[in-house]
Amino acid sequence: MTHIFSRTEELPYEKFLKFGASSLTEAELLAVILRTGTRNCSAVELARRVLSLAGGEGRKLNSLHHLSVKELMEIPGIGEVKAVKIKCLSELAVRMAREKAALTLRFDAPGTVADYYMEKMRHQEKEVILLLLLDNKLKLIEEYMISQGTVNASLLSSREVFIHALRCRACYLMLLHNHPSGDPSPSSQDIEVTRKIKEAGELMDIPLVDHIVLGDGCYISLKEEDLL
Repeated sequence: MTHIFSRTEELPYEKFLKFGASSLTEAELLAVILRTGTRNCSAVELARRVLSLAGGEGRKLNSLHHLSVKELMEIPGIGEVKAVKIKCLSELAVRMAREKAALTLRFDAPGTVADYYMEKMRHQEKEVILLLLLDNKLKLIEEYMISQGTVNASLLSSREVFIHALRCRACYLMLLHNHPSGDPSPSSQDIEVTRKIKEAGELMDIPLVDHIVLGDGCYISLKEEDLL
C-alpha cells in the first residue's frame, strides 16, 4: 500500500485524472505543467526545487513571480521552454486574480481597490506609485505610474499630478503605492506627500479620494486611518 501511494505521488497527471486537480499538491500541480524531470530527478522533485528557489516554504507559490527566466534556468532540468511556461503560469494567475477582483471594484471602497491592484503591485521589488484619475461618478478614466523608487515629496510633484488630472478632465484622484517589505504601514514621507497632494487638490477643485498603501496581501487606507 505504501508503495502504491509513493508511486501515485510521483505521477501527478494520473493522480489528477483519478482524483481531480484539488487532490494535487502545489508541487504536483507545477509538475503537470513541467511534464518531465531529469534522469535523476522526477518532475515533482523538480517542481519542489522551483518552489523553494526564491523564499522557500515561506513564500510558496508567490515565489514564482519573483523568479526570472535566467534564475529558473539555473536549476538543472529547467531549460528555456520550462522557464517560459512557469513565468506564463505565474502571469496567468495574476490576471485571473485581477479579473475576479474587478467584479467588485469600487473606488469609494478601499478594500476593493486594494484587492484589484494587489497582485499587480505586491510583487514589485521597488516602490511604485500610481495616480488613478476618476470621473464625477468615481469611475476610472486613466491610471499613470508617476514615480518609481522611494515615495517622497521630491519624486512626486503636485505639478505632475495635476497636469495629468487636468488633461484627462478628472473630477477626483487617488494615489496608490506598494511597500516591497510587505508592511503597508505608511511612513512619515507617505503622509507628507498625501497631505501635499490633498491640499493642492482642494485648491484645484479635484479632491484626493484616498491614498492606499499595499503590502503583501494587506493594505492601509490613509482615509480609513484618518490620515488624509
